[in-house]
Parts: sequence; structure tokens; C-alpha cells
Amino acid sequence: MNFKNKMLRDDALKGKTIVVTGGGSGLGKAMTKYFLELGAQVAITSRNLEKLQTTAEALESETGGTCFPVQCDVRDYEQVVAMRDAVLDRFGSIDVLLNNAAGNFISPTERLSANAFDVVIDIVLKGSKNCTLAFGKHWIDKKEENKTILNIVTTYAWTGSAYVVPSATAKAGVLAMTRSLAVEWAKYGIRSNAIAPGPFPTRGAWDRLLPGDLAEKFDLSKKVPLRRVGDHQELANLAAYLVSDFSAYVNGEVITIDGGEWLEGAGQFNLLQDIPEELWDQLEAMVIAKRNKS
Repeated sequence: MNFKNKMLRDDALKGKTIVVTGGGSGLGKAMTKYFLELGAQVAITSRNLEKLQTTAEALESETGGTCFPVQCDVRDYEQVVAMRDAVLDRFGSIDVLLNNAAGNFISPTERLSANAFDVVIDIVLKGSKNCTLAFGKHWIDKKEENKTILNIVTTYAWTGSAYVVPSATAKAGVLAMTRSLAVEWAKYGIRSNAIAPGPFPTRGAWDRLLPGDLAEKFDLSKKVPLRRVGDHQELANLAAYLVSDFSAYVNGEVITIDGGEWLEGAGQFNLLQDIPEELWDQLEAMVIAKRNKS
């Protein structure tokens, strides 16, 4: 079995309309492509309409599906409402909201201006809130059921992380919103779930996070027990499952897909994996000798 293979059958998302924020590139583009291959209609949004149009044309050509580019700054609630209404005008209904738009950069927190902090908070937390409210209110007002919200968070949403404090703060808020609305809005037929990806390198985001030769010096695959980074299709497989009807009983969950990365960092004695085999032999002999003396 190849982890790069596609997981679901070809018509698994047939008839569904999905909105993907930050869908013009990177992981958003990868998920969108798979949704299209599974029969969904997908609207992709971001601030850069030219990039969206280029991506939509390429994905339609590759998949034969329908991809609708809509310009939107998720930080602005009125733009989000206009984007939602444009998708409704085009497709008639919306079944899934995937909050994927994000912003991040690495910096000591004391070096950040208040505005720099706000940029990340506004895109990640405020943007996810704006989209969730705009879409959720519409579904509830129209009494439409079997709707899904899927949020992309990160494992440091619950552990925290130095040097990405704005992102950790914002993602923690998105995760809390996910779990809260899973309970509050379930009665309206709306499910809320999240995915916490580990390292899934993308050209744009990773170039900003680790510019120059930092990517080589800080090889993130070495922090993953499986000793590799994720393949985009693996994330797309999981996202497709969570927005499909096959996951109808999954609600309020955050599913980690990181090869065990956060657990390796969390374990108090995990650094012992660097002890060579011969030293373990010596330690074992010392333990046995001490036991025999007692």
C-alpha cells in the first residue's frame, strides 16, 4: 500500500459544494484537487484573484471538475458574506466550509510589533470566525442540515510553541471554536472538526518560515518518529474523509496527522533515543549488577 494513493472512491463527494479558504496554493490547492476528483464542486478564495484564477483553470483541466475562484479577504466580514453569496449564486447551496487560510512567520515575540501580531490573529482566528459565522448563520436560517465545518489547526494549538506565538494563540482559538460549536450547532445538523497537520512542506509557506539555508539546518523530518515529512495526498485523503458522509458520526474531533512529531517532543525521556546501542548495553549491565547486589 502506497501512502500517496488516493483513499476514497471516485464519487465520494459527488453533489457536494465545498468552499476552501486559502485555496489558491499549497495544501489548500492539494485538498481542492482531490475534492474535485471525488466529484465535488469547489469554490476557492483568497485575496489574490489572479492566482485563484490560474489555480482554478489548472485544476479544472486536470480533474474535469468545476472550480470557482472568488476573491475575498477573510479578515473582512462583509467580504466573507459577499463571497458566500457569490458561491450560492453560482452553485445554489454550500455543504462544506474548509477554513484553511493562514498566516505565520518565525520570530522572537519581543521583536514583533503589535501590528505584526494582529496580522496573524486576524487571518487565522478572525478569518475563521468570520467564515464560520457567515456560513453557519445561513445554514441555520435556511434550516439546511448535513453541513460540515473543517478547520486546519496545528498541534501547537494545545502545546503552545515558542517563536510562533501569534499562530499558536490563533490556532488555539480556532480549536476551541471547533469543539464548542460541535456541541452547540449539532442540533442544526452542522458538524465541526479539525485537522492538526505536522510538517507538510509547501513552497510559499516554508520559504517564509525557513528562509535561505535554514531549511537544511533545521530538517523537520528529523523531529518526526517516522523520519519523513507528510505527502500532500495524505492530508487530502483525511480532509476528504472528514467532509464526506462517511464521517457523519465524527464531530468535535481534532485529528493529528504528523507522524508522531508532537508526541516525540512531549515525552520527557524521548531524547534518550539518541543513546547509542552500546551505551544501553552498559546501562543494562549496571542495572543487573545493582539488582544482584541487593
